[in-house]
Order: sequence, then structure tokens, then C-alpha cells
Amino acid sequence: MISVASYNIRKSVGTDWKRRPERILSVISEVGADIVALQEVDRRFGSRATSLETDLIEAETDYTPVRFSLRDQSLGWHGNVILVRKGIEVIDSRRLVLPAFEPRGAVLADLSISGFRLRVIGMHLGLIGLWRKRQAQAVLDQLEALEETLPTVMMGDLNEWTTEGGCLAHFSRDHHVVAPGPSFHATRPFLTFDRIITSIDLAVPEAGVHTSPLARQASDHLPVWARLHHEGPAAARLREEIARGH
Repeated sequence: MISVASYNIRKSVGTDWKRRPERILSVISEVGADIVALQEVDRRFGSRATSLETDLIEAETDYTPVRFSLRDQSLGWHGNVILVRKGIEVIDSRRLVLPAFEPRGAVLADLSISGFRLRVIGMHLGLIGLWRKRQAQAVLDQLEALEETLPTVMMGDLNEWTTEGGCLAHFSRDHHVVAPGPSFHATRPFLTFDRIITSIDLAVPEAGVHTSPLARQASDHLPVWARLHHEGPAAARLREEIARGH
């Protein structure tokens, strides 16, 4: 069983409007996932400096970041970063360019977890519905263009207000879209902006929202998480047929 999580950390600024990176790292440790996709890690303007220093992450947690930035002072690509538990091997990583009215991007890492290879995509989609659809399709197109196919989990803040339509319709054509639960606003969550999406060969027996008192203070989003395991193509097809009533 592999656990994953996604967390929009709002540049480490909490609901009390104080920037406290250590608080964010404490919440991440509370969740305890093997792999964490973070959004809004870097400050948006000026030097776009990271709000979570690599040294701090590695000193205070059991994680190491996959670095995607082209800037020395930044950590992510358009604020997207993937953290992996120490001991997980990073085989490959790349930045995904997305069409956007506003700056947006996604990141990809191929990982080896005790010999099991998993592809992880972290993303933060736009505020405008038309552009979210285009961005979702761009992620899927770049994923399909890769030479090697791997079990895949995509996660992040999709900014999608609908429960099934919009950009979710693109992802759901060939993937499972998991809605762990309302994650925004952290003080009174009622919107399911944060999603976890898996290839059909990954089963998700459990998923949820981390709602600790500290998480309600650390950011305006709550972390979402899922536990998953690899079924293999035959079992995945059977599960799909049963779900569709065939």
C-alpha cells in the first residue's frame, strides 16, 4: 500500500495571515504520506523565492523535495513541488508546460518505491473554466506522449467548482477521479478543489481530508490523501466492468 497526499500551502501563510513554514511541515508530517504534491510553494512575485527551504524540509521531516525550478531561489515550477519520503528513488523528473491565461504549470516525477515504479504528477490549474479544460487536456496529452507507460497518480488543486463536469470530464475519460472531500476553505471546508486522479490499474481503498486543528490554521486549504495499491491490468478491467454493471 502506497499513500499519497496533495496540499496547497498558500506560500506557508496560514489562516492567521502569518507565514510559518515549520507549521506547514508539521501538518505534512501529521498526514504521513509516502509522496506529497504541494502547490503554491514559491512566492508568486519578485524573486519567487520558496517558502520552504530544502534544508528545513530535510531537517524537520522524513521527506526530500524533487527540485523543478529554473531559479536558484525557487523550489518548484509555478509553485508545484513533489516531496518523497527518504529512501524513495527518483528515476526521472520534468516540468510540464500548460496553456494559460495566467501562469500555470505541472510537474512530473517517475519514482521507484521498493522496486515498484510509479509516475506522479502535481498540478495547480487555473481560475477560469475554459483554461482549466485546456490545461487538463495538455496534461493528458503530455502524459500520453511519454514513451513508457507507468501506473500514474495525478493530484493537486484543480480549482474546479463542479463535481463531475469541467476539467474533471477530461480526466475521467481514462482515469479514476477521487474526491477525498471538501478541502477549501480550511476554516469551514465546503469545496472539493483538491483532487487525486489515478490510472485504472491503481485501486484507492481509502481517501480523505486531513482536518487536524493545526491543518485548519496552516493554510487556507486542507491536505487531501489517498491510499492506493496496484491491481494489474486484468484486475483493473474486471473492476471497471463491475462498476459499470456489466
